[in-house]
Amino acid sequence: MLSKLRLSNFRCFEKIDCTLDEMTTIFIGDNAQGKTTILESICLLMRLQSPRTSKIVDQIKLGESNLSVEGTLSGKKIFYAFSGNKKRMQVDGQKFSKRKDYLQETALVVWIGNDDILLLRGGSDLRRRYLDFGASQMNLGYLSALKAYKRALRARNFLLKRDSIPNWNQIKPYTKLLIENGSVISEQRKLLVERLNTYATDFQYSISGEDEKLEIVYRRSGEPSLSGSFEEIRSEETKQRSTLVGPHRDDILLKINGLDASKFASEGQQRSIVLSLKMAQFSVLKEIENKNPILLVDDIFGELDSSRRIKFLSLLPKESQKFITTTNLDWLRNYRLEAYKKYSIDAGKIN
Repeated sequence: MLSKLRLSNFRCFEKIDCTLDEMTTIFIGDNAQGKTTILESICLLMRLQSPRTSKIVDQIKLGESNLSVEGTLSGKKIFYAFSGNKKRMQVDGQKFSKRKDYLQETALVVWIGNDDILLLRGGSDLRRRYLDFGASQMNLGYLSALKAYKRALRARNFLLKRDSIPNWNQIKPYTKLLIENGSVISEQRKLLVERLNTYATDFQYSISGEDEKLEIVYRRSGEPSLSGSFEEIRSEETKQRSTLVGPHRDDILLKINGLDASKFASEGQQRSIVLSLKMAQFSVLKEIENKNPILLVDDIFGELDSSRRIKFLSLLPKESQKFITTTNLDWLRNYRLEAYKKYSIDAGKIN
């Protein structure tokens, strides 16, 4: 349980210091007042990641040069700070230099937001991010492999573009790194999708109320042997001057009753699908770690019809800590929520 949260120079907030309910804390306010920022700070503190940006500097308050987030998690003092491209990670005063060691001390997180509909309507990069966020919590070595893969990919693409005829001897070491780290990434993504599928249809039925089979299909770029894929694609890479196979081109296909959900699912079905994906992610992480992830629910109730809203609320695990943002509390009229703490957010101020 996260019982306290303190922010400094985080986006629109200069300072925040608040206590949190053991079960549910609601942050209420108009749009663009900073509600989502609070959930983002919790996500950063727990997972060293943000669902909104891959650049920490984007989260620093305008005009400032540093930020910090700290909290009390099940009695432990968790602290993260960023200044001048340097990070500080501490638990009960102990400093950590490796992300992996720090993350073992924090909590798992599932983010559920209004923009999740883009998992169906947006580009493949958003679906890869969904896989990465889940897989990185499922296996702490995943992020290291992903970072190493991205570094090698940038270098390899640079070399492919630099010369009129690619120098394959120079490219070879980076291809090797892509194969080594890409194999780890692909196998973990495959495992995650398999586990998600064991829960997805049940959640889809619970939220939609219809007998709909939801299936997640992992579309792997290249053969299981990436080495062979790179050999086959070499002539095409020479023409296009870009790395054409590997996890950076992976995707997932979401199917409802055997059909592509992005094309054939209704608006309501699509909303049910993305909620089912996130609740399936919750169940997978709980199963692996044998503990409940923290749920960060960002302003989703205005987009759901009353039936789906009530069904979704009934699925939220009572034993899991929840942080919810909303512009109003109308959605509570037909649903009995356990005791909760409520804060109002207005222009970077919390009350």
